[in-house]
Amino acid sequence: MADLSDLDLPQDGKLAENIAHFGRALRAAGLPVGPGRVIEACRAIAVTGIGERGDFYHALQACFITRPEQREVFHQVFRLFWRDPQYLEHMMAMLLPSMRGAAAERAVKPAEKRAAAALLDGVERPAPELPDSGETKVEADATLSMSAEQRLKSLDFEQMSPEEVRQAQKMLARLNLSVPPLLTRRHQSTHYGRLDARATLRAALRQGGEITRLHHYKPRRRWPNLVVLCDISGSMSAYSRAVLLFLHAVCNHKGQGWASVHGFTFGTELTNITRLLRQRDADAALADIGHGARDWQGGTRIGACLAQFNRDWSRRVLGSGAVVLLVTDGLERQETAVLKREAQRLQLSCKRLIWLNPLLRWQGFAPEAGGIRALLPHVDSFRAGHNISSLEALGAALGRPEDGGEKARLLAMLRAG
Repeated sequence: MADLSDLDLPQDGKLAENIAHFGRALRAAGLPVGPGRVIEACRAIAVTGIGERGDFYHALQACFITRPEQREVFHQVFRLFWRDPQYLEHMMAMLLPSMRGAAAERAVKPAEKRAAAALLDGVERPAPELPDSGETKVEADATLSMSAEQRLKSLDFEQMSPEEVRQAQKMLARLNLSVPPLLTRRHQSTHYGRLDARATLRAALRQGGEITRLHHYKPRRRWPNLVVLCDISGSMSAYSRAVLLFLHAVCNHKGQGWASVHGFTFGTELTNITRLLRQRDADAALADIGHGARDWQGGTRIGACLAQFNRDWSRRVLGSGAVVLLVTDGLERQETAVLKREAQRLQLSCKRLIWLNPLLRWQGFAPEAGGIRALLPHVDSFRAGHNISSLEALGAALGRPEDGGEKARLLAMLRAG
């Protein structure tokens, strides 16, 4: 285990340098901390002093945070940096991968891993000990010409390490999921476009029949809603987390053209997570979703959950030409007759139904499962959703209404079979 000197902390005991190092740790954890705030923190501590721990904490908090959602990250970094003498061991335990055993592990709070990663930046971590199986297989990645970013884009979500998941989260936040507007039958006046004869004549009648200006109009544009139905069953856990991170970025990034974004999770029951996705902090949002969805990593009842959505939520959220993203592997555990009927109803209720299936990553994928056979004829597009590249392709496909993905090829396999 590395000692405290590995963190490159100042050894002369100068408080200002410790505060500057603390500010760098906050910045690495995602808070917008610059030199100005470090100077303000030093001046505040010079006034309040360090006699009371509470005064020291709140003085730094007042200088370094500006939003309520930043408090959890600040608290965890402060606790690890200033208060806990064994913080290095705790941070190592948070970041190292562990095997699931009989002993229950302490639940890690959303901001703890970010705080630990920020304070352990540059510290060499010991490799995890793997059980000896008698033989060792080493697989080397020989694609040296591929950049690290391109490799991460093509890497399956299920195969990512914790550090790669953290990097993928930043890339997912930068993805663009913009959608073209819908042209309605309503018109709006404009200085160019088609000639509006009625408006021109009405204006001429007000001036004694003299036409002084030609009026024009163009179709009024309307933005659709985005509705995401994400499977959180045990077989989809790694992929559903990545999709929810992507959905959180879309929900909190303005300028992508959606009128509103609605999110639902389903396994054995349907859960509305729209309000939880509006939190600024992605880790806190996913933690609240995990607490709110009681069926996380449970069974799968796709047909029953779609029936609940069609009955309780379709009229509320599927207006304005909504686009629906259905994220599931299609492995239904119940009768597929209900799934077929509810999928058909969902397709008729929305403008476009897009199915993202991580199983499509396999080259030999075939629609053999009953749930897949029931869903496939009633979706407008069938696409893979197992890595960052597939989500990038989804963003490009939203601008092409005729893009059906792999639906036509798989339907031909169904008919041939």
